[in-house]
Amino acid sequence: MPALPRQRKSPTVALFVGLIVTLAAVVAYSGYITRQISGLRALQNNLVDRNRKDSLQLLRIQNDLNSLALAMRDMLDNTEPYPLTAWSAQFQRVRADLDDALRREEQVAVADRTPEQRQYLANSVAQFWDAVDRTFALARDGKQDEARTQIQLSLQARQAVLSTAVARLLVQNNESEEQAAQKIAGIYGRVQRQVYLFLTATLLAILLTSLYLIRSNRQLFAQLAMLSEQRSELAQKLISTQESTLRHISRELHDEFGQILTAVGSMLTRARNHAPQGSPLRTELREVCEIAQGTLDRVRSLSQALHPVMLDESGLEATLDWYLPVVERQSGIHISYEKSGEPFRVDGNAAIHVYRVLQEALNNVTRHSGANEAWVRLRFLAEALEVEVEDHGAGFKVQKATQGIGLVAMRERAELLASRIEFTSPSQGGVLVRLRVPREELIAHAG
Repeated sequence: MPALPRQRKSPTVALFVGLIVTLAAVVAYSGYITRQISGLRALQNNLVDRNRKDSLQLLRIQNDLNSLALAMRDMLDNTEPYPLTAWSAQFQRVRADLDDALRREEQVAVADRTPEQRQYLANSVAQFWDAVDRTFALARDGKQDEARTQIQLSLQARQAVLSTAVARLLVQNNESEEQAAQKIAGIYGRVQRQVYLFLTATLLAILLTSLYLIRSNRQLFAQLAMLSEQRSELAQKLISTQESTLRHISRELHDEFGQILTAVGSMLTRARNHAPQGSPLRTELREVCEIAQGTLDRVRSLSQALHPVMLDESGLEATLDWYLPVVERQSGIHISYEKSGEPFRVDGNAAIHVYRVLQEALNNVTRHSGANEAWVRLRFLAEALEVEVEDHGAGFKVQKATQGIGLVAMRERAELLASRIEFTSPSQGGVLVRLRVPREELIAHAG
């Protein structure tokens, strides 16, 4: 009899080891925190350096804005002999430099700025350059006076707004530098006190938690064992209910609907025979007869798919002899069926469980493997029944084998038979599903 999955051992020893390792790690962490204090000083220097770079970029932006202000002043000077479009190249150079300065400033900024402040600055810059583009467009169209009016009414005002915003950022940057220095100075004093308090509290918490875990893990595993037993009982009841329902529906389809469709077909045949030869009614009755017969065939196929009557009447071996050619015909996958050993009868609940496992395995081959060939092996051994389904398709990772509902159901049915089911990958690739059921379990579940 194949070995059943072993019960998990109590983690008491592992918890003790983990407690010792954790305590050692906390002690080491205290030394690590002490070293981090020196890193805090280095961080202070980094903040000051970034703040200096930020101020330099802000000054660069302010210088570009001043250059634009001087250029606009010259453009409004009527004594200038050049047209307004002559300043277009200068504006483009300043624009490129201003955009680069804004991008660099955003990268090195350390001051706390709200999204509204950043959005306001970006919108102001975009609106300014939009007004510049409109001004030069007027100038290129020969509307010099309108362009100068645009400079006076819009450009200069927007430039002043941008200059004010940058000046505020410089002030904010200086204030942020002073605040950062004060905060870092305060951190030095607090860090050492808080670190030792934290380590003391952490050690106590870990100690108490670990002792609690060690005490309660035995109770947890006792509860898990009870829940596992209840889950097995529930799974058995669910599977039994499912099979009972499928068997009932299958019989209803086969007996009730099958008889009704058979009677309808017979009545239509008689009605057709009474119709005149060559009449449209005779042709229509023949077509309806064919539809009724096709429906009857589909109902019988569905009845067999839900629960093969042959499984109850003839056992597992005969059912597989019928079922595998049906799957081969419906799926288009060539199935090589091999039987070995001295056959013995497998029926009852044991036959149902083995059949459902094989059915789900073949469904997985059809739906997911992408293979055009599969192998089914039925081995009658002296001490067990072994069923294998193999394909050389896409395969799957073993660690994901428990995720599908169908695979979970296969494992549950195997557990109900106290048997072993394996999901492996053959050397050619694909999936090999192997179910091995002890012969005494087949006898116990024969009823």
